Amino acid sequence: MDKNEKQFKSELNRREFMAATVTAGVVMAAGGGIAAAGEATPVPFVLEPLPFAEDALEPVISARTLNFHYDKHHRGYLNNLNRLIENTPYAKMPLEQIVRETAGKAEATGLFNNAAQTWNHTFYWKSLKPGGCEVPAALRSKIEADFGSVEACTKALAEAAVTQFASGWAWLVAENGHLKIVKTSNAETPLTQGAKPLLTIDVWEHAYYLDYQNRRADHVAAVITKLLNWDFADKNLPA
Repeated sequence: MDKNEKQFKSELNRREFMAATVTAGVVMAAGGGIAAAGEATPVPFVLEPLPFAEDALEPVISARTLNFHYDKHHRGYLNNLNRLIENTPYAKMPLEQIVRETAGKAEATGLFNNAAQTWNHTFYWKSLKPGGCEVPAALRSKIEADFGSVEACTKALAEAAVTQFASGWAWLVAENGHLKIVKTSNAETPLTQGAKPLLTIDVWEHAYYLDYQNRRADHVAAVITKLLNWDFADKNLPA
């Protein structure tokens, strides 16, 4: 093995260690530790399978990023959630109800963070589709009525995602009969703000840093133009 190859492997190992360390830090801050590898997920909530293969979003989102994001971060939030609700009244509640009932309660911050992040991530995976898709007619009509054009809507979504300070989410939501773009910090979600989410983009650093480093805008642009699942957003439109 020559000197350059040794340096490359050393740098790769360092980056993987840093990614794993960041994962642990984020989940610990959210209210608990990450379950050991291979640890069975406690009941009642289980991790939904991804709606696509781990490499299906490449080159926009690498399989390596998706593996860390789904199998470390998302799984960590869900396992923490199950531990926190064990032997409590929350154990019998649907996930959305837990999110709504713990929102804004200082004594339930850890539970809210893990419940909301579990819900947000499940929703995020469904907001993505390999290769993306066209905007269905019904949704296009609503977007044009409220934004003027699909292009104006995606521009507003990109701006929200790029300008969200630190960690958070950008959302297309329906509220009071209209569509709008909102952004939320950390684990916050439109579920607790009277709006119905249609789709979302995750702008926590773990969603893109291995692939884009500090170039969040490039990641957001690629997701919007190549991966958004407008069919999913259309299905979420209020009747």
